[in-house]
Parts: sequence; C-alpha cells; structure tokens
Amino acid sequence: MELASILNFWERNTIDKENGGFYGKLDNQNKVYHDAPKGSVLNSRILWAFSAAYNLTGNKDYLHTAERAFQFIQDHFIDKKNGGVYWSVDYKGNPLDTKKQIYALSFAIYGLSEFYKSCNNHKVLEMAVDLYECIIKYSLDTTYGGYIEALTENWQEIKDLRLSKKDANEKKSMNTHLHVLEGFANLYMVWTNETLKKRINELITIFQEHIIGKRSNHLVLFFNEKWNVKSNIISYGHDIEAAWLVQDAAEIIKAEELIKQIKTRSVEIAEAAAEGLDKDGGLWYEYDLDTKQLVKEKHWWPQAESMIGYFNAFQITGNEHYLEKSWKSWIFIKKHILDKKNGDWFWGVKEDYALMKEDKVGIWKCPYHNSRACIELIKRIQQSESTNYKKN
Repeated sequence: MELASILNFWERNTIDKENGGFYGKLDNQNKVYHDAPKGSVLNSRILWAFSAAYNLTGNKDYLHTAERAFQFIQDHFIDKKNGGVYWSVDYKGNPLDTKKQIYALSFAIYGLSEFYKSCNNHKVLEMAVDLYECIIKYSLDTTYGGYIEALTENWQEIKDLRLSKKDANEKKSMNTHLHVLEGFANLYMVWTNETLKKRINELITIFQEHIIGKRSNHLVLFFNEKWNVKSNIISYGHDIEAAWLVQDAAEIIKAEELIKQIKTRSVEIAEAAAEGLDKDGGLWYEYDLDTKQLVKEKHWWPQAESMIGYFNAFQITGNEHYLEKSWKSWIFIKKHILDKKNGDWFWGVKEDYALMKEDKVGIWKCPYHNSRACIELIKRIQQSESTNYKKN
C-alpha cells in the first residue's frame, strides 16, 4: 500500500533522535542535513499525516509518530508569550523566524484537530482553539472580509507578507485562504462552534465571490486588502486542490444550499485545471497569462491533488472520463515521481523527465499531499463501493 510506504519512509529517515522532532532537510539521495532549520508547516503536516493515518488504520506506530510531532510543536513552535506559532526554529528547536504567518497557524490547527481525533486529549483541542482565536483576533479583516497574510511576532503589521520568495507581497492570497478554510473545517469536526461555522461559511462565499474566476474558473492567486486582483498566473495544482477542498468544507458544516452551488463549481474548476494536463497524465505547474509562458515542471503535489480532484468530479457527475484522469495521475506518479530506490516521492520532474534538484524533505516537502491523496482515495473508493452495494 502506497500510504504505508510513504509513512514508513518518514518514520525510518526523518526522526531526529538527538534534538527532537524531525530533521529539517533531506536531499534526493536521503542525505540528512542535521543543522537545517525546522519549519512549523512541515511539522504540522507530519502531525496531520500520521494522525489521519492512525485514524484510518488504527496502526499504533502512526500514533506514536504523531505524538512525537505534537510534542515538538508544543515545546518549540508555540509562542507561549504572544500566542500563535513561529514560522521556523533552528535544528535544536530555538526560535528562528518568529513572524506570524497565518498559513502556518492554519496548518497547526489542521494538524492539532486531526491529532485530537486520535488522542481525545482536551489540551490538544484547547491549543487548536487558541490558534483559531489568534487568527480571528489579529488577522480577520472586519472591513473587507478575509484574512491578512502575516504579522510580526507580537501581531503588528509587517512589511514582507510573503510565504516564499516566489510569491507576491500582497495582503491576501488564495493559498492562505484555502488552508485557513481547511484548518477551520477540520477544527469544526471536533469543535462544533456556531461562530466557527459562520467563519467557514464566510470563507466559502469569499471563494465564490473573489477567488474563483467567474469566467475562467481558475483561482486568482493574490489580492490587495480590498480584493483587487494582483496576479495573472494560473496555478493548476491549486485549481484542482480547491476543486474538492472547498466542497469538503461545505459538506462538513452541512450547508446544503452551498453544497449544491459548490459541487457545480467543483466540476467547472476541475475542467479549468485540465487545461494544464499533459498527454502523459501529469499536471504542469503554472501558466503566466501575461507572458504566455508555461512553467514546464510537474511537481509532486499537483499530481497528488489531481488524483483526488478528478475522482471527486467523477463522484459528482458519474462521468468516467474524470475517473480516467484520476487514474492517469497515479500512473504518472508511479512512473516519474515515486523514488523506487530510496522511498517517498521526488519533488518533481522537468519537461524531459529529468529529476528536479529539490529537497526530499524540507520546509515545503512533507508527507501531506501524497498521504492525503492515499487516505482520500481509500475513503472515497470504500464509500463508492458501499453505495453500489446498497443499490444492488
């Protein structure tokens, strides 16, 4: 099973027994960089992946790894003075980049909520709720709606709001809002708070009104605080990820009218994302509408999201050409992305299928997209089989 293979790699190769938590960096040859910084997003995603895998399989080894991730987050990433989580710490766990990136808080909520399902420890839930309240208190834009990207360590305005150097330095982004929605929805599954439900509903409306292009059905990536568009780049991976994640959030809060609307949009977004599909089944990275330039790279995570997004479109419509797209994504992954020698998935390949020289483990490379694809597909296939069985 691919899920077991992915998690086995992370258990065998990434646990930092000397300094706690997990190593911050491994290269394509599994070389460990012992002094690499450790990112909060990576650790939160590890927490989510192993918690979700335990919740699916009951494998106690996964729970033990999740407990390790939780302990390191609690001890080193939580800002006990100001609230929130640090963006990064050094290899020994000392604060490094102390800014409050709302994206990082959202993933901490996501991971903690999933871990709470595993352990039922009320302290874990309290940590997740505290982070949610920090986002509402400091980041929520009560004038124009949505959430400001980042703030300083003590929640003041910050000049550089970017998640990474490639991003636009703008007040609001699709990416942060997608994962705030994801974190809030997972929190709602364990904490059915009415105000939280309202915030999730608001976020889904923001996607409908601002982020999903009304004509193109591609996601807009960056905005100023008034939701004026500040980018003209298509991210095919984010398109297909949002095609199922926004719908999932609507289903979690049981917003029946929204679910009907979003299901229609989900298929439309999936169709738009298909513009980035190559004949080999792989999904290209980005397309710049201004320069007409396609980034001819196929990263691991858009392929994982394609597996889910197109299976979701198949579930909505019953149209088997979406099922074929999902299957072809997996065929591409097996052929070009799986590291059959050293384990896990490579970062990606270029147009000629040459490997990209990026980390196997790093601030951004984690067991989240690929393990989630496995978990979602297992659940959805079981659900489809159960539905067909009942029909027969």
